[in-house]
Parts: sequence; structure tokens; C-alpha cells
Amino acid sequence: MKVLITGASSGIGRDMARILSSQGHDLILVARRKKRLEELQKELDGNVEIISMDISSTFQCMKLYEKVKKEKIDVLINNAGFGLFGKFTETKLERELDMIDLNIKSLHTLTKLFLKDFIERDSGYILNVASSAAFMPGPLMATYYGTKAYVLHLTEAISEELRREKSHVSISALCPGPVSTEFNKVANVKFSLKELSSYDVAEYAIKKMFQKKTVIIPGFSMKSAIFFSRFMPRKSLCKMAYKIQHSKEKRD
Repeated sequence: MKVLITGASSGIGRDMARILSSQGHDLILVARRKKRLEELQKELDGNVEIISMDISSTFQCMKLYEKVKKEKIDVLINNAGFGLFGKFTETKLERELDMIDLNIKSLHTLTKLFLKDFIERDSGYILNVASSAAFMPGPLMATYYGTKAYVLHLTEAISEELRREKSHVSISALCPGPVSTEFNKVANVKFSLKELSSYDVAEYAIKKMFQKKTVIIPGFSMKSAIFFSRFMPRKSLCKMAYKIQHSKEKRD
């Protein structure tokens, strides 16, 4: 199989590349940081192509698709994304709009373009990296939580459409809790909850993706938390989310 991974230069995306390479898959790795991609390429076995590109605009996503569409991609992993911490009235609008562009518009664009090809062939896998944040409102990270809710709901809706069409194409949303990656530094937060290993999350996600599971939640604790949150009043859930978010704030 040939796998395209965005946001492949670090974290979950990088570990997915390592795992999929060890399984014998050909890879196309996309990220902004060329040096990181080159280092990863040298580390991996097999056929690994790297593309240094910022896909935070629709134009760039279209450009990426046109560049690789003849490669017969079998698996698309939309991993690129970032977060931002702070009160909604205090965070920079430009940074939030960049986040919406990358977390939502780029993922949406690539999903749509590749999904059409997959449906035509009646085969293929798409893995959209969301977050446990998708299941609740997130005061102090309002925009990030909103983007991940979009990713989850979009993925679930497409999955149902595919099921009704009896398609062999699969689409999944990965919804991990805290993971040990560079996300903390970019978002300017520190997690109060125990973080899962990026490699373990990547390994679990790949396994469940190939099993065609629609919503993938690594870790028993996070599965339980999400399950029981369904029974909480929304107002109480929002208050609890604020306390969790507030505990993440980095203090000197």
C-alpha cells in the first residue's frame, strides 16, 4: 500500500510513518520542515518520498493533490494541525484563522479530493486526526476544540454515507487524550493528566484504522471519561472543561 501522511515531521505523524514503514508500506510524507523530513527519510526503510510543503491553504492542498494523484494513494492520514491556549478575547485572530485553515479547511479539502478517487476504486482508508477535545466545549482553547469537533462530526457523517452505499472505503477519526508530542509547546500548555506515548497512540490508531473502526479512542481511561461525559449536563461539562484547561496553563 502507498500511504500519504501530512504533519509527518513530528509526533503522531512521525511515529505512524515509522510503524507503516516497518509494515512494508510505501510512504509519501508531507510537512513544512524539510530537514526533519530528510532525517526521518534516512531512518526509514523502503520507498519513502518527502514533500516539504505548507498545506494551510486550499491552494496548497490542491497543489499537493495534483502532485500525487497519479501515485494511487491507498491511505490518507490527515495529521497536520495545531492548538492555541488562551481566552477567546485575548488570543490572536490571525493565529486562530490559521488554525481553522489547517485543522479544518485543509483536512476537508484533502479528504474530499482523495475520497472521490477512493470511491471510484472502491478501496482506500482515510484517517483524520481529531482529539478527545471533539467531544466537549473547551473554554480557554475554544477554537481548537471547535476545529476538532468539526473533524469528528465530518468523519462520522462521511462514514455513514459510505456505509449506506455499501462502499469498501473506510474513514476513521482518531480522538486521543493528552499525548506526549510537540503540541504542548506550540499550544503553550502543559497537561495535568497523564500523557500517552505518541508511538503507542500511532500504533493503536493504525491497527484500528485497518479494522475500519470509525471513532478511535486510545486508552481505557479516556474511553471511560468520554462515555460518562455523555450523561453530564452540558453546563456542568463546560465548567469541568474550564477547570481542566485552566490547570494546563503554563505559569512561570
